Amino acid sequence: MAGSGHTSDNTNQDTKAAKSNQDSNLQDFSEDEENLIARMFGLVGKRWSLIAGRIPGRTAEEIEKYWTSKHTSSKER
Repeated sequence: MAGSGHTSDNTNQDTKAAKSNQDSNLQDFSEDEENLIARMFGLVGKRWSLIAGRIPGRTAEEIEKYWTSKHTSSKER
C-alpha cells in the first residue's frame, strides 16, 4: 500500500519539476537576446524563424513562447 502512495508522490513531483523547467526556460533568455527579439519583432513581426535565425541556439518555437509569455495580457489568454 505504501508503494502506491509513493508512486503518486513521484508523479506529482515529476509534474512540478516539468512545470518548473518550462518556467525556467523562459527565464534563460539573456538581456541581449530579449533586446534583439524586441527589435526584430518591431521590424519583421511574428516571423519567429527569421528572428530565431539571428539568435544562435534558439528555435522559432522558443522565441514565440518567450514573446507570447512576456507580451500577452491575461485577458488575451
